[in-house]
Amino acid sequence: MHKKTTPRAPLPVIGPVDDPQSLYHQMRPFLEWMRVRNYSEGTVEHREIHLRGFIAWCDERGVTRPQEVTRPILERYQRYLFLYRKKDGQALSGRSQHMRLVPVKLWFRWLVRQNRILSNPAADIDMPRMEKRLPKHILSEEEAERILNVPDVTSSIGIRDRAILETFYSTGVRRAELVGLHVHDVDMDRGTVMVRQGKGARDRLIPIGDRALAWIRKYLDEVRPQLSLADDEGVLFLALTGDSIGLRSMGQLVSDYIKCSGVNKSGSCHLFRHTMATLMLENGADVRFVQVMLGHAQLTSTQVYTQVAIRALKEIHTATHPARLERVEQRAEIEELKPGRLLQRVYGKTEAQ
Repeated sequence: MHKKTTPRAPLPVIGPVDDPQSLYHQMRPFLEWMRVRNYSEGTVEHREIHLRGFIAWCDERGVTRPQEVTRPILERYQRYLFLYRKKDGQALSGRSQHMRLVPVKLWFRWLVRQNRILSNPAADIDMPRMEKRLPKHILSEEEAERILNVPDVTSSIGIRDRAILETFYSTGVRRAELVGLHVHDVDMDRGTVMVRQGKGARDRLIPIGDRALAWIRKYLDEVRPQLSLADDEGVLFLALTGDSIGLRSMGQLVSDYIKCSGVNKSGSCHLFRHTMATLMLENGADVRFVQVMLGHAQLTSTQVYTQVAIRALKEIHTATHPARLERVEQRAEIEELKPGRLLQRVYGKTEAQ
């Protein structure tokens, strides 16, 4: 079953309308090629946004066809991204610059392979270095509980929202993954959730905690029948209109609860994802299990959380650093926190492994 989607309004043509060889008209078959090869619609839309930005920049400078794009022009565009300032005056991060250039590189590679241009001006472009940044905010257990307790569970919408927050916290799923969940994806008996077509079009089966299941069951019994329409397609969490909750609406819903809780940390749905991963690692989970929970294709994506799972490192710092208020004999604790054992607690492996 698939959720109903409202067709997007057609976006305006950029550049010459009647020239089939224009940058804009050469972009359209590239996007269609991605759809035919089963790229997710989110990926296609993401690349279209950044390609349209590049095409608009070229059009302002009189460059209207792919054959007119040279390496110096691409280097000028790269410098433009480096100097660009957002509305708040902030520069684009290296990651943001990288994200805008990747679709351009892939597009020109495709143009060459399709014999639409003779050579690839983007082939040897040096890409911006991507910063290895840590999550900006992580909730403590107490802060997470404060947010979870904000919804008014004496109301129908409060019960639904509590079930949503509990699901985010228990599973660490992405916003789009939670919005796409169907009723049959939750197995109450086994205590699992099937995330279908997650990032990279990958399915994964992950556990969900008993408390989250209890709130989902309460929502299914008492609230969802009130919201369901005659043509119900089985989406788990429904809006007041009976449709699935939009991505932007879901983000605003979670953000509002965080603000109402009084927790002085910014974020939305992804804040619970960061928190779940970090707290599981701090409580002794193997990083490979957290990788499966998060749906990361590469272990390196998960290992960033080991750098914010600070509890074990904090313990050994307290036990061994000479500058502390009281000198207490902590030999047993120090023995427990020797490097090999610390590595095992933080990274799920020993030095030998």
